[in-house]
Amino acid sequence: MYGLIVKLTVVPGKRDEMIGILKESAADMPGCFSYVVAKDSSDENAIWITEVWESVASHDASLSLPSVKNAMLRGKALVSGFDKIAVTNPVWGAGLPAASVH
Repeated sequence: MYGLIVKLTVVPGKRDEMIGILKESAADMPGCFSYVVAKDSSDENAIWITEVWESVASHDASLSLPSVKNAMLRGKALVSGFDKIAVTNPVWGAGLPAASVH
């Protein structure tokens, strides 16, 4: 499995709009086991996205989906910062398929 933790910072007052865009784009992404969008509890302009994918290839393929491309276009003007916090190798999670531990 492939995991990714990202922090998006949006322009002031646009966090809920960006969350809506992310929710719409994340439906029906092949190979995506988990896509969690969370508000930062101390920064009203920050959003955390935690993703678990079948593989790097399934994540990369999602970037070509029409819904994801549309979300990137719609959200581009709302994002003031993008930080890839961590790439992970998920080994267990409630609701995730079993993974082999290496």
